[in-house]
Amino acid sequence: MRAAEGRPAADGVMPTAGGFAPAAAEHSLPASGASAARRGRPPGTSARELEIISLRLFSEQGFEDTTVERIAAEAGVSRRTFFRYFDSKADVLWHAFDGEVRALRAAFSAIAPEVPLMEAIRQAVVGVNRYSAADVPELRTRMNLISSVPALQASAAQHYDAWERTVIEFAAGRLGLEPDSLYPLAIGRATLAVCRSAYDRWADRADADLTVYLDQALRALASGFDTAADRTPSTP
Repeated sequence: MRAAEGRPAADGVMPTAGGFAPAAAEHSLPASGASAARRGRPPGTSARELEIISLRLFSEQGFEDTTVERIAAEAGVSRRTFFRYFDSKADVLWHAFDGEVRALRAAFSAIAPEVPLMEAIRQAVVGVNRYSAADVPELRTRMNLISSVPALQASAAQHYDAWERTVIEFAAGRLGLEPDSLYPLAIGRATLAVCRSAYDRWADRADADLTVYLDQALRALASGFDTAADRTPSTP
């Protein structure tokens, strides 16, 4: 990534390193970090608008050859305005996912303690995902970019780790264990694995809402996959 792509030095901050679903147009998503609360945002400009423009330019010109200046110019805003929303151009591809991590943490904190652990995890994960088959084309564009650009591939682990850590910490709290104990780690990693499987299946078939796949996968995990034998090949 070019040095010019980082946060402007005038802001006094050095550049930082960069769904399960894409940021669908009809969803209202948070901007990166606390930047949405900053003053001086031009009317009519949003993180979503910048995201749509960025995805188009990344697809047309390539990720490395698309500069922040070009994205900003296409949006009719300044480079500094871009950095009010995102720390880098890589963050454009991850801000919806990172918003989901924050939403997942909030969902866990709102679940009643009497709800069984795996049921609580299922409710929270399904509850923060509201994506339909219509969102799949954008998802595929995003996935193709991440899988084909080494810098984006390298950044993926930290974002998935944050999602997994949220589940681990919730499980540890429920079980009265340290987050690095075996059971919380196993629960967090198993949950991430089945959700990514559900996500990939949803993206491949594009025949239902993501929640259908997540719900089925998480129910199967909670039952030790005993329910899987009851499913026919035609089901998600």
